[in-house]
Amino acid sequence: MSLIQNKKLYLNYTISEYFEAGIKLTGNEVKAVRNSNAQIDGAKIIIRGAEAFIVGMNISIYQNHDNNNIKKMKNEKKPELDRNRKLLLKKNEILKLAILTEKGFNLQAEKVFDKHGLLKLQIAVCKKKNKADKREVIKKRDLKRDL
Repeated sequence: MSLIQNKKLYLNYTISEYFEAGIKLTGNEVKAVRNSNAQIDGAKIIIRGAEAFIVGMNISIYQNHDNNNIKKMKNEKKPELDRNRKLLLKKNEILKLAILTEKGFNLQAEKVFDKHGLLKLQIAVCKKKNKADKREVIKKRDLKRDL
């Protein structure tokens, strides 16, 4: 079951391969993602050294309606909404992704989904489309809709 999707991905990119990764989140961030209070439009994956991070994923603050918890949140440090979050991948997968980025592919976040109680991120290995390709996709979609 998909919780969050990047809907503009299919219009702007041609996708060649998918990877699945876990995301390192805090407790409040997990609750916010499960309530669909997050965005991955424009989020991309970068590789630094032997680690992968997602940049541009925006998770809003989880709001519980209990007054005691709201008072506690005022005293606590506010979390950063769009910080870089570490992705949980195996070493050989990170190496494959690093090689693909050197070849000119982009790593984009496609969707966040729940798998056996854990939040996972589907990574799309893709290349950017030019304007002519985008127009063709729009024409095909319009023709299907008319039929």
